Amino acid sequence: MEEKQEEWTTENALRVLNHPSVDSKLWADAVEWLMLYGPQEIKELLAQASGQATKNSFPELKTTGCTTDGEPCYTITDLAKSLNIPAEEAAKIISEKEKQHGIRQLFDKNETGKLQ
Repeated sequence: MEEKQEEWTTENALRVLNHPSVDSKLWADAVEWLMLYGPQEIKELLAQASGQATKNSFPELKTTGCTTDGEPCYTITDLAKSLNIPAEEAAKIISEKEKQHGIRQLFDKNETGKLQ
């Protein structure tokens, strides 16, 4: 994971985000890096933007709970349905991201809290 952290700098990632014609994969990589390793204020802005984008792009997707940190949780079934992919594929993608970043993303229902 240390190698991934050293791939970017905050300045380079922000430059990619601001570029008018950057490749979408490169843009997504820059956002992902900033969400993992960027300054806290940028992480917070990106989390807010991600939440708004999710609401706008997937209005049918509803949170089913939250983590102890207050992050929204969704069921694999609902995520897969919104993305038009099999639930197994959605679970595999999330599992691969967990391994890649060392950050847990999959939780059992009994590990999440109720929404207020």
